[in-house]
Amino acid sequence: MRTEDGRSVTATVARLAHGHMAAQVVRVAARLSVADLLRDTTRTSADLARACGADPQAMHRLLRAMAGLGLLAEDESGRFSLTEAGSPLRTDHPDSLHALVRMLTDPITVGAWTGLEESVRTGGPHFSKAFGQDFFSYLGDAPQLSQEFNAAMSQGTRMVADLVAHHYDFGRFTTVVDIGGGRGTLVAAILRAHPTLKGVVFDTPDGLEGAERHLADLGVGDRCTSEPGDFFTAVTADGDVHVLKSVLHDWNDEQCVAILQRCREALTENGRLLLVERVLPDTVAAGADELMFLSDLNMLVKVGGRERTRADWDALLRASGFRLSAVTPLPRPQPFSLIEGTPVAPRPER
Repeated sequence: MRTEDGRSVTATVARLAHGHMAAQVVRVAARLSVADLLRDTTRTSADLARACGADPQAMHRLLRAMAGLGLLAEDESGRFSLTEAGSPLRTDHPDSLHALVRMLTDPITVGAWTGLEESVRTGGPHFSKAFGQDFFSYLGDAPQLSQEFNAAMSQGTRMVADLVAHHYDFGRFTTVVDIGGGRGTLVAAILRAHPTLKGVVFDTPDGLEGAERHLADLGVGDRCTSEPGDFFTAVTADGDVHVLKSVLHDWNDEQCVAILQRCREALTENGRLLLVERVLPDTVAAGADELMFLSDLNMLVKVGGRERTRADWDALLRASGFRLSAVTPLPRPQPFSLIEGTPVAPRPER
């Protein structure tokens, strides 16, 4: 018996069961900078072992596993080269996923996933039980991991930032506030596409680390400021459009409503809220993006958040003083949609 793509049923299940092994191959490759060492050349496993300070035979086996996964190619002389599929592992690649790979395959993330069964049974995140505190508190006590997390989020945002900037009418506004915007990758893309706009990136002090330098490097430092704060307490009132990318999926419904209410308190009646998030389909059809559903479970085990359907987003906005006025999917293969919220009630007193 075979599936629609020609694989036997057992082969499909076996491949999925080996998935954690493939993830660790990618992790070790990233940590050893294999892709950087093969940037524009071919090298033997012995040569790469010397460069990495690794055991020659073990390195050869790692490289062949990478070749089996399509990340490297091995020629008849036993030399290895980087494939197009493996190139995002380079730290200098325009679409680098190096930091994202390290974050997603870190023992901390993997440790949270070992409690998936418990999370499914209880509905709560396993991370807090496994590590004694919630994920974001843990990051605050782990500076290196926090830096990796910020870099990973910036890489993930960079892949979609220009699409967001060109698929929404930002030209009708004066100031865009990127809430939970980290180093400002998204707001910088928006400002570059709309030269008359000003911007604010709003995040925790840890989240803003390196933001001013990053904004300057991207050529928008003269039009964008960084402002530290806590979006559960208050949001800056300096903007007429608030953008939140991949923020609300980190939080449960009650927490999301609290964040959105702070946005509503800061926005005028003519302002707009723009969420850049995944929108889950009502039914999982054949060929659906599997990563959307894996991300949903990742939110469950790590932070207690979730990915949401259009109806879920509509309910959150209505509970927060907004009306869902538009949902615009970004072009494939990007999994995100632009979810616009329009204020429907007078701005609450702050």
